[in-house]
Amino acid sequence: MSGRPHGDASHGGAIDCIVCGTCVADILVRPVPLSEPVGRGRLFHVEPIEVTTGGIVCNSGTAMRRLGLRVAASSLLGNDLWADVVRSRLAAEGINTAALESHATLATSTTAALIDPSGERSFAHHVGAPAAIDLAFIRRQAAHFGNSRMTLIGYFGLLPSLEPVLADALAIIKATGCSVALETGGSGGSLAEIASALPQVDIYVPSLDEAIHQTGLSDPREIIACYRQQGAAGVVGVKLGTRGALLSTAVGDMLEIPCLPAPGPVVDTTGAGDSFLAGLVTGILRGMPIREAGLLGAATAACCVTGVGATAGLRSFEDTLHLAEAHRR
Repeated sequence: MSGRPHGDASHGGAIDCIVCGTCVADILVRPVPLSEPVGRGRLFHVEPIEVTTGGIVCNSGTAMRRLGLRVAASSLLGNDLWADVVRSRLAAEGINTAALESHATLATSTTAALIDPSGERSFAHHVGAPAAIDLAFIRRQAAHFGNSRMTLIGYFGLLPSLEPVLADALAIIKATGCSVALETGGSGGSLAEIASALPQVDIYVPSLDEAIHQTGLSDPREIIACYRQQGAAGVVGVKLGTRGALLSTAVGDMLEIPCLPAPGPVVDTTGAGDSFLAGLVTGILRGMPIREAGLLGAATAACCVTGVGATAGLRSFEDTLHLAEAHRR
């Protein structure tokens, strides 16, 4: 991996980015014919069942670590086998796990992904301990945030104890000198709950579906203008899937980032959005111009889709940058 990223060193934390929020143990089962009742009450045979990790803490955290950042994980886990899986997988990637806390009664968040031969997926999900992340958790973690240059929080829309107090939570983090990036999930949550927090967010690039749910608008430029009207002052954008992304660094400034071709067969699109954001944040922390950072995000997402799950296809900073530079215009 690369050494310490270059760029803005105004906040000299020992960690480049701490990823806080949804942290999941994933169980992948395939092939499962989803067009009929699963198994019809009988035993059916599948390929070797895989256990991996998911959620923004694991997905974006692993992507940023592969891109050479110093990364820490912050979340709530249960006191169970799945917590050990999550901790060991993150530690194996070189991600600092000191800010992972154990909840006394709630289980680790888990998902069983049932995958049919075409790649279509159905998910059985237990939200678990991350649902209890709240203002008290953020206060307890203040020293960890103060030790990092950036905090990436997600998923807004899936953190019910944090969303009503998000502005207060971000104020605590910002007071430590740490910048904030925010990611959405699920439906994307409501604009009413996120609006008061937007002035404190340095990077906010939701998916188009989540942005539509929040704003009621469908045009990406109008969506970005809406966020600006709510006080968003940092990098704002919308992820557009196969159409790339639209980014803005200031009012009226719009930059189109293309969707880059994958450097191999497309196997699985899980985690592509988390990977794009991880690449974008990495580029910004490395001091890249916003277009180059956006292309690094697009290249990270392009690598992601070449592997099963959200992290198997991810590559080193050098390999990912090479892909991004090949498409720089």
